[in-house]
Amino acid sequence: MPLKFTETALPGLIIIETETLKDSRGFFMETFHQKKYADIGISRPFVQDNFSRSCKGTLRGLHYQLNHPQAKLVYVTTGEIYDVALDIRRGSPTFGKWAGVYLSSENGRQLFIPEGFAHGFCVLSETADFIYKCTDLYHQGDDHGILWSDPELNIDWPVKDPLLSTKDSRQLPLKDMPQELLPLYKK
Repeated sequence: MPLKFTETALPGLIIIETETLKDSRGFFMETFHQKKYADIGISRPFVQDNFSRSCKGTLRGLHYQLNHPQAKLVYVTTGEIYDVALDIRRGSPTFGKWAGVYLSSENGRQLFIPEGFAHGFCVLSETADFIYKCTDLYHQGDDHGILWSDPELNIDWPVKDPLLSTKDSRQLPLKDMPQELLPLYKK
């Protein structure tokens, strides 16, 4: 089954559409195929898979790891989310720019988020089951974030009063992040 992919305005951030085979019994979809993904430039090894279930109105993010940066391949198996990736790499020509994509069990889209991006999503359906493959392990002491509602970023979240963790509600705006806590851009 072929992959359709779209490069976004942020280099390295890729929207992937997998083919879904449907019939009266249900459907079948390949969620990852190493060679096919390598053919479109995603050749990093994935070392950890995560599963998240969230209720409507939940917003998680914008998260990243600095010393153990993670590229992520994300998709939804049940429900719908609005997924956001923010370039936080110091010196990047797209520093402070973001892209948002609707991911759902209906559209079958995936989003590949390279290292050096902060990531977050909000839930639009009653619940959403969210899967993400990571290229490095989670390190609690290396967990950082950017304020989801940073007014200078002007992210157009489709939820107005989201359910947030205490941690996410207390993150700093990007302009206030100490430079040593932001990744460097590597050409």
